[in-house]
Amino acid sequence: MELINNIAKAHGGVSVFGGVGERTREGNDLYLEMKESGVINEKNLAESKVALVYGQMNEPPGARMRVGLTALTMAEYFRDVNEQDVLLFIDNIFRFVQAGSEIIIALIARIPNSFLKS
Repeated sequence: MELINNIAKAHGGVSVFGGVGERTREGNDLYLEMKESGVINEKNLAESKVALVYGQMNEPPGARMRVGLTALTMAEYFRDVNEQDVLLFIDNIFRFVQAGSEIIIALIARIPNSFLKS
């Protein structure tokens, strides 16, 4: 929160936060902190300095993995279309990799055994 707050107030850029496998409480607490500090402006969203994307722990691995990619896409939009400086913050990168591993394991389980033996 502190890093995003400092970037927003001192630098004037926009931050994108991708919460991969976050708990609902953690996401809500971060949102309320940013709203309280003025980084998120509910009355005029165009003045907000952060975009939040979450894939909670109870979501399937595909949804959790897409959070990082969605955050990256949003950051590229702010950079390329809005021509803003962007801080991309993905928390927790381990959970992002873990979601990818869970997807791979599920896909391997679907491959017929005859294909794997050759």
